Amino acid sequence: MARLLVFYGSYRRDRMGIRLADYLVAGFASRGHDAELIDAKAVGLPMLDRMYKEYPAGEAPAAMQALADKIVAADGFVFVTGEYNWGVQPGLKNLTDHFLEEWFWRPAAIASYSAGRLGGARAATAWHGTLSEMGMVVTSSTIGVGQIGHALDADARPLGEGGAALERSFSRFAADLEWWVEAAAAQRARVKPPY
Repeated sequence: MARLLVFYGSYRRDRMGIRLADYLVAGFASRGHDAELIDAKAVGLPMLDRMYKEYPAGEAPAAMQALADKIVAADGFVFVTGEYNWGVQPGLKNLTDHFLEEWFWRPAAIASYSAGRLGGARAATAWHGTLSEMGMVVTSSTIGVGQIGHALDADARPLGEGGAALERSFSRFAADLEWWVEAAAAQRARVKPPY
């Protein structure tokens, strides 16, 4: 069983991507993992001023400290991102940027969505480089859900053709992340990370 954090970053009033985040949490739980949703809006960190590491020990805001502890304890991460004007969601990026070393030496997977046909593919591409720079190994399997409102209902149940495509792609997406989680854990147990 792996400890997985599923990050979601929309601050919009009518959030559709939360359906994909909830679907992924349930999907990983059904595979025997401890999966937890980390909702940037609920965590409520301010716009980045000081990173977690820039606070003296014990002086970081409580929400930041709690999230740092969860990140450090996790085996892997899933980033669920919408696409805003060909780019990444500011809420998710802001949350992620509060941390750095806490991310190191764990795998990450990217799931994207949009109201349009492309399923957030451009945001997923942008996230790949960002997460790699932050010390994560990013899996090659991704999920992109287009027309999100027609692919998942309000309870994160698959709908129609888009939902069926999501269900078909989830098992490979999950298996890829699971493989890297196991590989990273084995390597960390064998050799201390170089920095």
